[in-house]
Order: sequence, then structure tokens, then C-alpha cells
Amino acid sequence: MARLRRDTHTAYSESAALRLRAAWLYYNQGLTQKDVAEKIGVSRTTVIRMLDEALKRSEVQIWINEGIADCVELAVRLEKAYGLDEAVVVPAANSAEATAKSVGLALGQFLTEAIPDDCTVGVGWGRTLTASLASFRPARRERVKVVSLLGGVVEAHHINPIEYTWQLASQLGAECYLFLAPLLVDSGETKRSLIEKCGLKTLFDLAENMDIAVVSCGDIGPRASSLSRDFIARHELDELIAAGCVCDTMCNFLDAEGRTIDHPIRHRVMSIDLDTVKKARHIVLVSGGAHRAPAIRATIRRVGCNTLITDEGAAMAMLRLAEDGAV
Repeated sequence: MARLRRDTHTAYSESAALRLRAAWLYYNQGLTQKDVAEKIGVSRTTVIRMLDEALKRSEVQIWINEGIADCVELAVRLEKAYGLDEAVVVPAANSAEATAKSVGLALGQFLTEAIPDDCTVGVGWGRTLTASLASFRPARRERVKVVSLLGGVVEAHHINPIEYTWQLASQLGAECYLFLAPLLVDSGETKRSLIEKCGLKTLFDLAENMDIAVVSCGDIGPRASSLSRDFIARHELDELIAAGCVCDTMCNFLDAEGRTIDHPIRHRVMSIDLDTVKKARHIVLVSGGAHRAPAIRATIRRVGCNTLITDEGAAMAMLRLAEDGAV
């Protein structure tokens, strides 16, 4: 009996359900494109188009396992050197953007499995955390709260802290608590007023009892790609560097030993204090790139870390720091 062809019904043949079925048969069952076409009743050309669309939509994630043993070895060494519960190391990429994407995808996979029911999750923001949304595919959870740990910016471009927190919460079916304030305000007095009189105290109260805190960190210096470089005045950045700053963790500026730099900007930053972040039951630190090794180390010294997600370049640089006695 002739098989019913569906090529003429584009809207149906390329629907999400059929597209995912084609991807499953091809990638998981090992069928050829021709076999998939015959099984679901479309042309081979349509199958090719659906598989391509599934990749573009991040419905299919392809991981290349070449060299994975090296990454596992680095992870084990990091766990031992820095006292971590777990390290996840991904292969090195050839650019800062590619590094943020690959480390972010690993974070998304981790969070997919790590967030349970009855959980309060605090999140920072940045390129790497935003990239995690592409691989974040959780089951719906019960009684979960997602709390933003720092304020936002007026001109957010493609990195939108409010959008990141909201999307993470939406995919979990969780309550969402947004930090509706600028990242930087004009004075400590304004900061106190916003917290005490404008409803932000709820965020600070929730942050006191976080089950999971997900934070990233950036480096500070001539080659730095930290997002805060775009949001603070150049003279303030120069003053921070002169004072020994090597790290930006949630717009909290740290020296190589993880100590907060004593600069007036610390009183104007709208973020949950790192002493509060440190109280979280499980801290996930996410950052990549060899040049960020000192910043990652400083953050670990400041708030601790249970799970570190990074790349080969940062992992090797952090191990060199450990060998030099810098841990």
C-alpha cells in the first residue's frame, strides 16, 4: 500500500512535534535521512530542513567527545586543588563569545537536572548565564522561587538581566522575583531608600535562604571583557585597578585574595551582598577563559564554590595558580 505523503502540507510536516520526531529517529535511533522520510511520510529534503531547524532552535544539542578524557582529568584535578564538590570542564573555544556559549550550554544542562522542588534559586546575569537558556530543558517544578541577585541597566542590548531571570523561572513554572532597580545608583542613601521603601527588601530576605546561587565573574584590566566595563565610569575603573582589583563578581569588585576593594562604588551597587551569597546551600560558579583564572580564584576565596563550570583554558590556568601556591 502506498504511504501517504505530506510534503504538500508544509505547516503540518514541519510542525514542532514532527520535527522533534524526525530528530529523535535520526540522532537517537540512527536511521538514515531516507529512512526517516519514509517512516514519517515526507520527502528527504523536508527531513534535511527539519533537522537543520531543530539544530537552529537548540532542540538538538551536539557534543563532540574528542578530548573529553582531558576535560574529565582537569575537572578531577580542579576539585582536589580547590576543594570543590564538582567541576565541569568543557573544551576550549577560539573566542570569548564562543567560550561563553559553550560554558553556558554546560550550565543549562547542569541546571536542568540540579533544581528540585521546594527550592529558592538566586541568579546573577551575563553572557554566559544567558547562553545557558539554549540548553535549559527542565521538568516543571513545584514551589520553586527564582530570585534576581542584582539590578539591571537601561541599555541592555541582547543581555537582559530581567529577561534571563524571567525565562529561567518561566521554564520551571516558578515564582519570579525581579531586581527592579538600576545596577548603579548615585549614592548609598538612594540604595538604602530603594531597598527599604520601594519593595526590594523582599529580594534581600529571600536571598538569605537560597538553596542554589548561580553566579558568574569577570576579570578587570586592559583585556577585560567584563560587562561592568560598559557601565562604570572610566576613572572609577582605573581607580579600582590601581587599588588591586582583578575581579567583578555581580558588580562587587575583589582583589586577588577575594577581598572587597574599598572604593565608594561599593556603596552604590544594587546587588545582593556577597556575604549573603556565601550562605547559599549550593553555589554554582560559571566563567571561562584562561585570562579569568585569577577572577575565578578570587570569587572562590570570597564566597566559596560547590560546582564550578568552566573551560579548559581557565582550568589549566587555575591549576598553575594552585601549583604556584596561590590557592
